Amino acid sequence: MASEWVVPAVLRELWQGYRRHRAGQVGLAVAAGMALVAITAPWIAPESPIAQDLYLGATPPSLAHPLGTDELGRDVLSRVIHGARISLTVGLAAVGIALGLGTIIGLSAGYYGGTFDLWLMRLVDLMLALPSVLLAVVVVAILGPSLANAMLAVGIVIVPQYARLARASALTIKEEEYVLAMRALGASDARILARSILPNAVPPLIVQTTLGMATAILDAAGLSFIGLGAQPPSPEWGAMMSQGRELLLRAPWVVTSPGVAILITVLGFNLAGDALRDVLDPRLR
Repeated sequence: MASEWVVPAVLRELWQGYRRHRAGQVGLAVAAGMALVAITAPWIAPESPIAQDLYLGATPPSLAHPLGTDELGRDVLSRVIHGARISLTVGLAAVGIALGLGTIIGLSAGYYGGTFDLWLMRLVDLMLALPSVLLAVVVVAILGPSLANAMLAVGIVIVPQYARLARASALTIKEEEYVLAMRALGASDARILARSILPNAVPPLIVQTTLGMATAILDAAGLSFIGLGAQPPSPEWGAMMSQGRELLLRAPWVVTSPGVAILITVLGFNLAGDALRDVLDPRLR
C-alpha cells in the first residue's frame, strides 16, 4: 500500500491561518507573481532591456510598446520585467546578509550576556540611531557605487533588526528547563544554540525576513536613484526612475512604470509579512 504523505500539523495550522487572512493572500500572490516574472524575464520580455532605437525616442504606450519607450528608444515594459529580477535579487542578497549576521550577533549576545552582550548591543543601538539610507550611502561611498556594494550596504544597515529579534529570543529561551538540562548534561554552547535556541527563534526571524524584503528593495532603489547602486544601462527600477526624472512632464510613463512596480512589490511583501506575523504570533490570533 502506497504511503500517504502527511503534512506536519504545524504547517497545516500555519496554512489554515494564512488562508483566513485575505490581505495576506493578496500579498503572497503579488510576491509570488513578481518572483515568477523575475525567473521568466528572459522569455516573457518582448525585447532586450538594453536595445536602443534612437530614431524612435520616447514614445507613449502603444500596441508595439505597451508601456512606451524611453529617451533612447528602449522598451520600458522589457526593462521593468528585467528590473524585477535585479530588485528581487538585491532584496534576497541583502536580507540573506542581514539574517546571517544578525542571527549570529543576536543569539551570541543573548546567550552569553554580560559585558559581551552590553558592548555588542550598544554597537547595534548606534547603528539603529543612524538613518538607514544615510548609513547605506556612507557604506557605498566607501566601497564605491555598484549593484554588489548596494546589496552589501543594504544588508549591513538592516542587521540590527535581526540581531535584536534573535537576542530577545535567546534571552527567553536560554532560561527554559530543557536548555538548562542540556547544559547540565554537558552539551556544548554551539549545540545548545543550534539545536534548542535557534529553532525557537526562527518564527519571528521569518516574519522579519518577509518584511525585510520590502525594506531592502526600497533602500536599494533609493541608492540607485541617487547614482550609488546599479549603473546604466542596468534596468534596475531605481536607476530607471533616476534616468527618466527629467522626462517626468514630457514622458511620464518612463518614470511611473518602474515606480508603480516598486510600489506593488513593496506592498505585496508588506501584506504577506503582516499576515505571517498575525499567524505565527499567538497573541494576535
